[in-house]
Amino acid sequence: MDAQVALPASIKTRNTGYANQPPLQRFLNSCYQEFRGDDSGAVADYIPELKKANPAHFGIALVTIDGHVYEIGNSAVPFTIQSVSKAFVFALALEMVGEERVAAAIGVEPSGEAFNSIRLTNDNRPFNPMVNAGAIACSGLIHQVDGAGAFDRILAKLSQFAGRELAVDDAVHASEVITGNRNRAIAWLLRNYSVVLGDVDAVLDTYFRQCAVLVTARDLAVMAATLANRGINPVTGVQVITPHVVASTLSVMTSSGMYDYAGEWIYRVGIPAKSGVGGGIVAALPSQLGLGTFSPCLDSHGNSVRGLKVCEALSARFDLHMLNRSADVRTCIIADYDIFGISSRRSRQPHEQQILDEHHSDVRVIELVGALNFAAIDYVTRRLANEPPNAPLLLLDFRRVPDITAAGARLLGENLAILGNLGVTAILTGFEATSPVSEAIRARTAEVQRLRRFVLLDDAIEWAEDQVIYRHGGFTPVKETSHLGEQALLAELSADEIAALAGLSAARAYESGQRIIRAGESANSLFFLQRGLVSVKLPSGVRLASLGPGMEFGEMAILEPLRSADVWADTAVECLELPLDTFTDYCRLHPQIALKVMRNLSALLAKRLIVANAKVDLLSAY
Repeated sequence: MDAQVALPASIKTRNTGYANQPPLQRFLNSCYQEFRGDDSGAVADYIPELKKANPAHFGIALVTIDGHVYEIGNSAVPFTIQSVSKAFVFALALEMVGEERVAAAIGVEPSGEAFNSIRLTNDNRPFNPMVNAGAIACSGLIHQVDGAGAFDRILAKLSQFAGRELAVDDAVHASEVITGNRNRAIAWLLRNYSVVLGDVDAVLDTYFRQCAVLVTARDLAVMAATLANRGINPVTGVQVITPHVVASTLSVMTSSGMYDYAGEWIYRVGIPAKSGVGGGIVAALPSQLGLGTFSPCLDSHGNSVRGLKVCEALSARFDLHMLNRSADVRTCIIADYDIFGISSRRSRQPHEQQILDEHHSDVRVIELVGALNFAAIDYVTRRLANEPPNAPLLLLDFRRVPDITAAGARLLGENLAILGNLGVTAILTGFEATSPVSEAIRARTAEVQRLRRFVLLDDAIEWAEDQVIYRHGGFTPVKETSHLGEQALLAELSADEIAALAGLSAARAYESGQRIIRAGESANSLFFLQRGLVSVKLPSGVRLASLGPGMEFGEMAILEPLRSADVWADTAVECLELPLDTFTDYCRLHPQIALKVMRNLSALLAKRLIVANAKVDLLSAY
C-alpha cells in the first residue's frame, strides 16, 4: 500500500478484525471489494501531471458528526483537490465579503454546460461557483480583500475544514499554469465585465494553487462532515464556518456540484456533493455524515466512476436521500406532567409539603427530546393551546435537545410571549448559558416577559415549588428547631426517650460552605439539623437532597459503614451529633427505641423509593 499521510491522533479509525467491525464499516468494505475491479473510465489528461495518477487507487472514508472515521482502501493516499475546492472557497468568499457582494458577481443557477465553459449568464456573470468561471470569480473576491495573501487565506481555511495542515503539489500547480489557457480566457472575460478586478494573473495563480492542494479521501470526509455538522469540524471541534454559510454552500452543491450530471445525481443519490477531476468526491448529508472518496478514473461527465458507485450504494442501502425523510413530531415530548409526587431534592417542612400536594397542578413540566425544528415546536405550541394554561408555571426542559432551528426558536419565543401575556411564567432549563440551544432561544426570547432560566431541571422545579408555596402563603421565617421530637427519624419516641437521646448528643456548629460529612469516611454518627440549610451531594457535585431544620442527615450510618455522599452547610448551621456507638449501646438497653428508629428509617427510605419510582413510571409512560 502507498505511503500514508500523517494525520492527527485525535482522528479515530476502525481497522480491527472483520468480526469486530460495526455494520457501516462492513458495508464500506463490501463497496470497496465490489467496485475496486471496475476499470471503466479514464484518468484526466488535460493537465499532464494528472495523467500520472495510479488508476488502481481507490479509497473511501466516512466521518460521522461526532467525529468517528470509517475508512477502507487507499483512503490516506494524497491527490490534488481540484474542483472539490470550489465548494469550500465559495464558503470562504461568503464569509469574507458577504452574500450580497458574492451574489452581485456570481449566480447560483445550474449552467447545463461543461465545467470549463466560457459562457456567462445574460447579465455577464458566471452561472454558479461550481464551474470554473464562478470559482475564478470567488478567488478574485478573496484576492480583492487579501491581495498577495489570498491563497494563504484559502489554504488555511481548507486546512481548518480538513482538521490538519494541507500543502500544495508544486508539480501539479506548474502543470496547471502551463496548460491553463482556457481558464485564462475565462478570467480575462470576467475582467472585461468587472467580475474580476485587479491583477488577473495573480487571481489565476491563486485559483491554480487552490486546485493543486493535496488532500486524501479521509480529508474530504472530514471536510464534508464539517459541512454536515453546521460548520463545526467534528474532529477538532473548531467552528470553521457559520451555519448560514453552510446552508448556502450545500444549496449550490445540491444544484450544481456534479457538473452536468447534477440533476441525475440529486435524483439518484440525493446528497449535496462536489467532485473533482483529481478523482475525489465529497458528499455532505446534513446532521448525519460526511463522505469522501478517491478513485482517479473518470466518466464522461468528469466524475469518479468508483466514487459515484459508492455514493449511490450508500444512499440506496441506508435510504439517505435528503428528500426522503420521515419523522413524527409527537416524539419531541418525552414527558408532560405536574409535580404531584415528583418533587425537587429540597426536603420541605410539613406545612410546605401540604401546599405542594394541594396545588401540584400549578406547575406543568414538559421534557423535550431530539433536535427541534419548526414542525416540532409547532406541535408543542398546539399542545399548549389545546390545553388551557391553568398552570401558572410552565417548565420546559431542554437537556435532551442537542439543537433547535432558528425557525423553531422564533416560534417558541412568540408562543412564550403569548403565554406571558396570559400570566404564565415560563421556566427554561437543561442547557448551559453558552450552548447553541441556549443562544438560539435567548435570541428569540429576549423580549418575553415572565421568563426564568436554570441549568438543572431540579433547580427549576425547586424554584417553581418556592413560587407555589409563596403564592399560597406558606413561606414563614426559617424555623429553628431544637426539639428532637420534630425529627421524622425519632417519631413516636416518648419525651423521656427523646430527652435521653438529646443528652447523648453533642451540639455542633458549621459555617456556610463548610463540609460537614465527607464521602468515603467512616460513618460513625448521625445528625439532627436544628438551624440552617444543608445539601447532600455526590463527590461529582450532583445534589441528592437539601434539608432544613427538623430534618436529619447521616442517618444511613445505621446501615452502612462508610459515608456515600458529602454534606455541605448552605448557610450557618447548628445541629446535634449523635455518635453511633453511643446510640447503639443505648438501644441495647432499650430495644424498643431501636425498633421505633428502624421503623421510622424504613418509612423514610420507602418514601424516597416511591418518589424515585414515580419519576421512572412517568418517563416509562412516554
